[in-house]
Amino acid sequence: MHEIKCPHCGKTFTVDKAGYADIVKQVRDSEFEKQLHAQLELAEQDKQQAIELAEAKAAGLLQQAAAAKDAEIQELKAKLDADSVAQKLAVAEAVSAVEKERDELKTGLEKAELEKQLAEKSLKDKYETLLKDRDDAIERLRDMKAKLSTKMVGETLEQHCEIEFNKIRSTAFPRAYFEKDNDARSGSKGDYIFRDVDESGTEIVSIMFEMKNQSDETATKHKNEDFLKELDKDRMEKGCEYAVLVSLLETDNELYNMGIVDVSHRYPKMYVIRPQFFIQMITVLRNASMKALEYKTELALVKAQNIDITNFENELETFKSAFGKNYDLASRRFSTAIEEIDKSIDRLQKAKEALLGSERNLRLANDKAQGVTIKKLTRRNPTMAAKFAELEASINSAD
Repeated sequence: MHEIKCPHCGKTFTVDKAGYADIVKQVRDSEFEKQLHAQLELAEQDKQQAIELAEAKAAGLLQQAAAAKDAEIQELKAKLDADSVAQKLAVAEAVSAVEKERDELKTGLEKAELEKQLAEKSLKDKYETLLKDRDDAIERLRDMKAKLSTKMVGETLEQHCEIEFNKIRSTAFPRAYFEKDNDARSGSKGDYIFRDVDESGTEIVSIMFEMKNQSDETATKHKNEDFLKELDKDRMEKGCEYAVLVSLLETDNELYNMGIVDVSHRYPKMYVIRPQFFIQMITVLRNASMKALEYKTELALVKAQNIDITNFENELETFKSAFGKNYDLASRRFSTAIEEIDKSIDRLQKAKEALLGSERNLRLANDKAQGVTIKKLTRRNPTMAAKFAELEASINSAD
């Protein structure tokens, strides 16, 4: 661990090796400051040397020009002795030429000075921009450090999210469910489950939340990637549509620091966010799901109709099955009854034939009985003939 002292406010904060190395890459240290001052001093020395050289060159040129002109003037004066008017004109022209050349040299020096000042200003602005960028980087790191530590003082990340949600529950999500996931029957559980429904009780959206915090003192530094697979499993087991990881891990990762990160390319309908985007994430997913609510309602109606049709078909199949069983049973019994009737008919036919045979025998017996007479009975029976004769004689005598 390393302690870094802010050069502006004097406060000291601690960063790990990775954070320190990153700050060293981005922020100028004291050696960088020394090098910058050394560069500026060298630039200043170069500037002074350039000015002195230019001034010396200009002075030399002026001296040379003055010496030459003095010689010319002397020569002209000598000539003017012969012709004063011509001499005065020549002197005037020579002086004018010298003054013109002197003015040109002066203008060149002023231009060189201006260019030097512009170059110096450009170099200064460049280093000031670099310093400002480093200061901004330090300020961002300090701000991130404050958010990761002081903002969560006295409360865990879970408590923070729950408090933030409860602040707007009654106005923004009056029918929403947002509670800890205490069902660990499947072997694992998320931290919180959010579900919202409409007035009819149809679910609008459901989200499985996982909160992950990690202090500087933690021995093992986790990554967001380490928790995505388990979160996706919890989402599916608890029947949630979306999964969101609220994370304070990987504080130096610019991808996660920029806001809401869509990781649906790894796991369906999954996002990673920082705590400050917790409420916005719920709102975005809920508003998106509201647009699909009408389709969900229609789908639920179609499903209900399909269930009614399925129930009717099931009942019809049950009726047909029961009817078929009853028909098979009745058919078997009908066949048995027909067989019994046929057997009864056979028995009755035999009885009929037997009765008809008995009737013929009775008729024959009757015919025989009708043909029986006294004479026939007493024929070949003298005793009975004598008895009948006595009986007949007694009857006749009585008359």
